[in-house]
Amino acid sequence: MKTTSPLWITHPACTRHEMGPGHPESIARLHAIQAHMAACGLLPMFRQGTAPLAGREALIRVHEPKLVDYLLAAKPKEGHYLRIDPDTALNAHSAEAAQAAAGAVMLGVDEVLAGNSRFAFCAVRPPGHHAERRRAMGFCLFNSIAVGAAHALASGIKRVAVLDFDVHYGNGTSNIFRDDPHVLVCNTYQDPYYPGWVSDPSRRHIVDAPLKAGDGSAAFRAAVETHWTPAIEAFKPELILVSAGFDAHGDDPLAGLELSFDDYAWIGMRIREWADAHAGGRVVASLEGGYEVSALARCVESFVTATS
Repeated sequence: MKTTSPLWITHPACTRHEMGPGHPESIARLHAIQAHMAACGLLPMFRQGTAPLAGREALIRVHEPKLVDYLLAAKPKEGHYLRIDPDTALNAHSAEAAQAAAGAVMLGVDEVLAGNSRFAFCAVRPPGHHAERRRAMGFCLFNSIAVGAAHALASGIKRVAVLDFDVHYGNGTSNIFRDDPHVLVCNTYQDPYYPGWVSDPSRRHIVDAPLKAGDGSAAFRAAVETHWTPAIEAFKPELILVSAGFDAHGDDPLAGLELSFDDYAWIGMRIREWADAHAGGRVVASLEGGYEVSALARCVESFVTATS
């Protein structure tokens, strides 16, 4: 008999990826989430899964082969870093961690499509939503959520919605799917802010809901209901994937939005409602940003409790 318990997916390599001393995208993020989820008694409600490593074939569905081959081959010596932009570097374990992060979303997709769970959360790093078809950037190497969406399409799903509430715009996901109407991409984000995205109204399956520094709960919820809800209801996704960034929380040091823990519970509840109405209840979320680690852990708790 199949179980519908939610699924928690991670991989040991995700705790070995480092980009240098003091970098905000650090191992401490996963440690804080795991410790908090255990301390509040939530981990036992999840089945535990170990991510497979996404292979080259899966990665080149969304990235140029030249980029994939470069990153897979980039293995600096232990204790050394290879910098690919001012914010992003690789150590000896980064390629494996990025493959695991993408593989986690693929496993989550497989499990929810098989009916084994209706919700999977990928506790992985590095994040992925800034990685474009031809470029890794912004802490991101492979675009994990895009790999998962392409995997779902290859598995026979016709309509995938990617919902991204990270404080930074998911430029990589919009870049990858800009010409693919089978993928609805919805973003809320602080504007103007990294990466300086400029919306293109001609692409109606790319739905942007910009917010300004200082905006909090009311503005965020209004943006979701005004921009996302009509698009999701018209699109009727068969699967919902979530780029779950928590750096719009008011305590986060890297941005200027003022979301609360309750807002992450609210967006989790709305995603659950959309999934139940249109997608057979199927949701896979993958960790993106969130850099004040105690707030990050509580945000994840609020979100997964509401979405599960």
